[in-house]
Amino acid sequence: MSIKRVVGRNLKKHREEAGLSQEALALECGLYRTYVSGVERGVRNPTIVVLAKLAEPLGISPARLLDGEG
Repeated sequence: MSIKRVVGRNLKKHREEAGLSQEALALECGLYRTYVSGVERGVRNPTIVVLAKLAEPLGISPARLLDGEG
């Protein structure tokens, strides 16, 4: 599985566990909902800065989004 798909799968899992919609997460991060959707679908290639922005409201480290184990 590509790293973009791994990040997307992990982001969706942690976002849903936090009870956030894509829109709510995007607002917390200062991103567009469509960008968050693209990351979750594995079609966007987020920078490390964006990974940090996404991880913060989820209460996880950016490294958790890169974890191949899920």
